[in-house]
Amino acid sequence: MLNAAFHISVAHARDLPSDSLAEVAFAGRSNAGKSSSINTLCNQKRLAYVSKLPGRTQLLNFFRVEDGRFLVDLPGYGFAKAPKEQQMQWQSLIGGYLARSSHLAGLVLIMDIRHPLTDLDWSLLEWFRPLGKPVHVLLSKSDKLSRGPAMQTLAQVRAALLQAELPATVQLFSSLKRVGVDEAENVVRGWLGTPKKGQITGQYSEQTAEQTAEQTTERDTTVPPATANIVDENGAKQNV
Repeated sequence: MLNAAFHISVAHARDLPSDSLAEVAFAGRSNAGKSSSINTLCNQKRLAYVSKLPGRTQLLNFFRVEDGRFLVDLPGYGFAKAPKEQQMQWQSLIGGYLARSSHLAGLVLIMDIRHPLTDLDWSLLEWFRPLGKPVHVLLSKSDKLSRGPAMQTLAQVRAALLQAELPATVQLFSSLKRVGVDEAENVVRGWLGTPKKGQITGQYSEQTAEQTAEQTTERDTTVPPATANIVDENGAKQNV
């Protein structure tokens, strides 16, 4: 597991830590499971705050893994009940960070597997594209689907990103069942330059997602595969 500790909260991009050497940012739509994913990867229950009220994260929260190497928890986006002014403030903070951080090594984008690739997810990916940095997608809450639908959603998200010419890797992930934890940790460690013993820095196997999928609990193989719910920010479903 990653050994992380809280370092600092930042309200303005101009106040980013000056001693940073490498950062991995975590982003995701509100209620996608971003805080739970961070806590699981770090084997802590309350490192990143998990709230029943989506959109609680309002600052850039830095967690130190090693000296100069940080995980960065970005504000959750797309929480409809937040005031428009507050939503704009969060978006400005995220955009300012992505534009100003010269030590950003990669982006971990968390999506609820039942509602992947919303319009807001696409907006963030397009925002991030010019930076030329790698993206790794965690399809969170994968335990909510049986193996067939989970595998189909995985394939559909990969195909959609490939068609959009976005060089992102994708895997299944579940904080509750601890599916895909080792694979995600290896990606983050590779970007930070803090590999575990025997791991090559930056290494990520193309078989990771398949191996992760095999670990998913097979609850009902008789359920026919469902199409992925690719939804827009208003919740309208689009079949892919």
